[in-house]
Amino acid sequence: MSYDLIVIGGGPGGYVAAIRAAQLGLKVACVEGRGSLGGTCLNVGCIPSKALLTSSAKYAELAHLSSHGIAVEGASIDVGAMMDRKDKIVGDLTKGIAFLFKKNGVDLIEGWASIPGAGQVKVGDDVHEAKNILIATGSEPTSLPGIEIDEQDVLSSTGAIALDSAPEHLVVIGAGVIGLELGQVWARLGAKVTVVEYLDRVLPGIDGEIAKLAQRALSKRGLKFQLGRALKSVEKSEAGLSLTVDRVGKDKEEVIEADKVLIAVGRRPVTRGLGLEELGVAVNARGFIEVDGAFQTSVPGIYAIGDCVPGPMLAHKAEEDGVASVEMLAGEAGHVDYNTVPGVVYTDPEVASVGLTEEALKDAGTDYTVGKFIFMANSRARSTGETDGAVKVLADPNGKILGAHICGAHGGDLIAELVLAMTKGVTVTEVAATCHAHPAMGEAVKEACLDALGRAIHA
Repeated sequence: MSYDLIVIGGGPGGYVAAIRAAQLGLKVACVEGRGSLGGTCLNVGCIPSKALLTSSAKYAELAHLSSHGIAVEGASIDVGAMMDRKDKIVGDLTKGIAFLFKKNGVDLIEGWASIPGAGQVKVGDDVHEAKNILIATGSEPTSLPGIEIDEQDVLSSTGAIALDSAPEHLVVIGAGVIGLELGQVWARLGAKVTVVEYLDRVLPGIDGEIAKLAQRALSKRGLKFQLGRALKSVEKSEAGLSLTVDRVGKDKEEVIEADKVLIAVGRRPVTRGLGLEELGVAVNARGFIEVDGAFQTSVPGIYAIGDCVPGPMLAHKAEEDGVASVEMLAGEAGHVDYNTVPGVVYTDPEVASVGLTEEALKDAGTDYTVGKFIFMANSRARSTGETDGAVKVLADPNGKILGAHICGAHGGDLIAELVLAMTKGVTVTEVAATCHAHPAMGEAVKEACLDALGRAIHA
């Protein structure tokens, strides 16, 4: 069968692109070999990890209810039931995407795809013709040299969301988003969790001041941090795992004993088996497919989006890529402003950011002002007991918002106002002049903008 567009990959970018293309009147098919739609995000990434974060948070909250005058006795953990809930959520959502395909007239082709030539997609023994091909194959966890991930003792994020019980000691290698989120899940459920990071800080890429607030808060919640250390080897024995780590720059080795180790040092694009090299599709040194401003690869008619192209490896970024790419294919004006793509770490407290960090502004020699407001001074945060963290806003001398960073409860929701402000060119003066509901966590955003102007009320 011939199509206007075949999308390879049914993850967030792929399925959204397919649906949007069908809405624009194109005849579309989506190829997926996983057996369920939604890609990494829905099946073994964003959604299952957030389900476990929610379940574990409810258990952890029981320890703090006494301050509210509530006594809870005999509480227990059923990890199997938590996993069943997680799996049901994933199953329901994947079925939902299949329903959306039917609703919008997108054909689903099940199997793994390759591209034998321009305008052709092979799945099994069948070759499908397409005017355009969109690669949306996503990413997968990466490991370290000499470290084999077996998903039994040495885990990737995929194995860490499927454990049947809390390990006695979980060592997390990498203090990024995935490591901290899954580390907190198992810390809440009773594991001793040690986070080992090569750098001398957590959350690389996040504003340094906000990252320090996050580390302080997570330490209070049971995570132990060993920074400036590089994992060299993992040895297995009947007693468990022995991890050898190097103190970076100090020529000193240390040994850490553990039951499980989670390798969370990053992700890499999935492009193998597509036949890109034979087609002449340009790929950079890190394995990402090179594309132009219209998401076209070096081969006409072949496009790529999401985690397999350079840029933030985020599901919502992939979705924006998908919409923009097919809108341009259909002759419309598609666009993604990568400076206003937010990132969120769903730990407790949450960490959210958009735009430039203070370190980036200093490195660029940019003139800027800082506005900050701590949640300890927010009445709603006081009433809920969620007082860790702060809102930080960075603006130029004219009040244009250059970056915004939040460590605090509901930070992933609060950042949306600042994302919209940056997108629409709203200044700190205008945000500060906007009436915010009281008492609400959002008042901290207003106060941070007031602080950037030198006139915070409650600071």
